Parts: sequence; C-alpha cells; structure tokens
Amino acid sequence: MRVQDSPLSLGTDSLSSLLWRYAMPAIIAQISASLYNIIDSIFVGQGVGPLAISGLALTMPIMNLSAAFGAMVGVGSSALTSIRLGQGNKRAAEKILGNVVLLNVVMGVVFMALGLYYLDDLLYLFGASDQSIVYAREFMRVILIGNVITHLYLGLNNQLRVTGYPRKAMNSMLLSVALNLVLCPLFIFVFKWGIAGSAWATVIAQTTALAWQLHHFSDKSNFLTFRRDSFRFNWDIVKGTLSIGMAPFMMQCCACVVVIFVNNKMQVYGGDLAIGAYGIVNRVAFLFTMVVMGLNHGMQPIVGYNYGAKNYDRVRRVLFMTIGWATAVTVVGFIICQLFPEYVVRLFAKEDGSGDATELIALSTHGLRAILVAFPIVGFSIVVGNFFQYIGKAKRAILLSMTRQMLFILPLLVLLPPLWGQDGVWYAIPIADTLAAMLALVLLIYQLRKLRKSPSAERHI
Repeated sequence: MRVQDSPLSLGTDSLSSLLWRYAMPAIIAQISASLYNIIDSIFVGQGVGPLAISGLALTMPIMNLSAAFGAMVGVGSSALTSIRLGQGNKRAAEKILGNVVLLNVVMGVVFMALGLYYLDDLLYLFGASDQSIVYAREFMRVILIGNVITHLYLGLNNQLRVTGYPRKAMNSMLLSVALNLVLCPLFIFVFKWGIAGSAWATVIAQTTALAWQLHHFSDKSNFLTFRRDSFRFNWDIVKGTLSIGMAPFMMQCCACVVVIFVNNKMQVYGGDLAIGAYGIVNRVAFLFTMVVMGLNHGMQPIVGYNYGAKNYDRVRRVLFMTIGWATAVTVVGFIICQLFPEYVVRLFAKEDGSGDATELIALSTHGLRAILVAFPIVGFSIVVGNFFQYIGKAKRAILLSMTRQMLFILPLLVLLPPLWGQDGVWYAIPIADTLAAMLALVLLIYQLRKLRKSPSAERHI
C-alpha cells in the first residue's frame, strides 16, 4: 500500500489534500450509488410506463428501512474503525471487520424474511392502489431476495474507505453501477422482464462488486484483512457499532415514516401520478445530497482519526472545509432545479401523447421547484449531523435526525395539506429543512466551544 493511502497519514498530511483524496472517490461512489435509483427510474419510466414509476416510489419506504439497518452497521463500524486506528489499535479494527460481516448477514436475512412475508400489507400501508401494487411487488420481491448481498456490499465498502483504500471503495461502486447500466436496459428492453429486470440488474451488479471486495479483504498483503478469530460476535464491538450507528438508523427509519405520510397524502390529493412525481423529485434531490454524503464520507476517516488522536485543531478545520464544499453543492442543485426543472423531469417520463405522461411531467416540475426552495442550507445540516456521528456523539446526531423528520416534517404534513392541498405536502419539507438547520447551528456552536477548551495533542499544524 502506498504511503499516501496509509491511515497513519490522516494525522499528518495537509487537510485540504486529505479531504480531496478521500472525498473525491467517495463522491464518485455516492453519485454512483444514487445512479442506481436514477437509472432504475429512467429505464422503467421509458420502458414500462408512468404507473411503474409510481410503483417504484411505493418501494421507497422499504428501501429506506433496509438502508437503515445497513447504515447502522456501516456507519457505526466505520466510525469505530477510524477511532481505533487513530488510537493505534489495528487488532481491534480487524475484530470490527469480522463483526461487520456477521451483523450484516444476520440483519440481512431477518429483514428479507419479514419483508417477503408482509410485502403486500406494507405496500398498501405505503399508499399503493390495486394498479400500482403490481409493479411495486414485482420489483421488491427481487430486491429483498438480494438483501443480504446489498448489506454486505455497502458495509464492506465503508470499511474499504476508512482503512486507507478510498479509490478501491470508489471502484467497487463504479463496477456495480457500470454493470447495472448494461444489464438494466438489456433485461427491460431486450428480455422484456419489465420492472423486475431493473431489480435483477441491481442484485447481479452488487453481487459482482461484493465478490471483488471479499477478495480484497482476503488478501493478507492489504492493511486490514479477514482473520478467522475475528468472525465471532464481540459484545463491546456490537454495542459500540450499534450505538454510533443508531443516528443514521433513526434517520432512515424516520425517512421511511415520512415517505409513508407523503405517499398517503399524495394519494389523497393527487392519486398514483402524484406519488410518482414525488418519487422523481426525491431521486433528483437524492443525487445532490449523495454528493454531500460523499464529502461526509471523505471527512469521516479524517475526523475520526484526529478525534481519536486528540488533534482537535485538525478536526475543526476539516469540518469547516467540508461545510463550505457541501454548501456549494446544494447551491448548485438549487440553481439547476429552479431554472431547468422540466428538462430534468423529462429524463424520467417519456412524452407519448398520453394524459398520464403529461400530468406526471407537470406535477414533477412543480414539485421539484417547491421541495428544493431551501436546498442551499441542506448541505450544512447534513455535514453537522454526520460530524456528531463521526466523533461518537450519537445522542446529538440522533436528536438532529429525529427533530427534522418527526418534530418538524410530520406535523407540517398533517397541518399544511388540508390548507394548501398538494402544495402543503411539497412545502412541508423545505420548511422543516430550515428549522433543522437552525437547530444544527446551535448544537454545533456548543460542541465547538467544548473542543476549544479541550487540550489538543497537536497545536501547530
């Protein structure tokens, strides 16, 4: 392994160089991950139809819930690994790696079994109609079968990044997306598998990338590798992982609840096509937030390592740097979606002269402008919430995620739609984003004051 890729460089190299080196592969990886959703929607919309887009939107709560368990293990374990490497404890990091595999297998199997058993009940709960559930069910059956693979693939990708291989983490994502990009149109347009073809493309692509990751961690020449005695549940590791990972878990669970509310409100005030419009808008916003998450993933090993080594000056500096870059990303997203929303939306819906396609485009265009009206401040909130995770302040990270979703968005979704109809659903989200950013600012100021009072192991950077 090259010197510049060693985790030890996290405490000594230039912060701007480190953030660029770790963030750029992570950004590419996160954009690649978000392209799964976009590619699915584009090919399904063009090859299956508008109602299939609504079916995809109905699967979002289940996908969010699955991602919640994956994030709990992935984020929690990678933060713990960064801190242990910062403390110079490589053996503990190897034990964490083994527990990552075990936790993801157990959670993946349980979620698959329960999801398949209760699938129809869940989809009707999430706002499905007799027309749209056909597409949602067909898609989710395949995705749930591959759930264990998805959990392992994402969990090991986090470990690749924080153990000094950000480029390999990026390449793993790119491999998966490239295969998906080839297989998805093949299965939909050539084999005529419909919406299930999109799901099979995703599972096969992730299986291939997972095989490559397993080969990496089995190679003893790499920095951190599988050890036979690490594949035993260690209660301290499990507890630490789940404690730190509880914040993203709660955030994803809350996102699941929010999507259920939004889908049901859209069904009441607009029907299946309104649900499809929200699905399109959510995927577009997701693309920009994934760039911000890539910046966060780049920040994570730097913050975790230096926090563990008590280099608090470096922790503060990389935090401010990441906030600045993240805000620039969300400002760009805001400008594009306010000025050119219809061009963006037409990627997902083919204008074929039918009333459904025309209505879907109109609803999505309006919704994109509405939801992203407060987008410039979203980058700040995301970075601050993740910062608390990375320094092990799980309670504050949970507080931020819970208040935005449960204390701000949900009450607004109850109060505003009876007054404003569909606009009440659209504008509930940017109002909640504004309130959440204000709370994040207060908590961040308090935390930074504590860091300034703490002794630093490295005063002169």
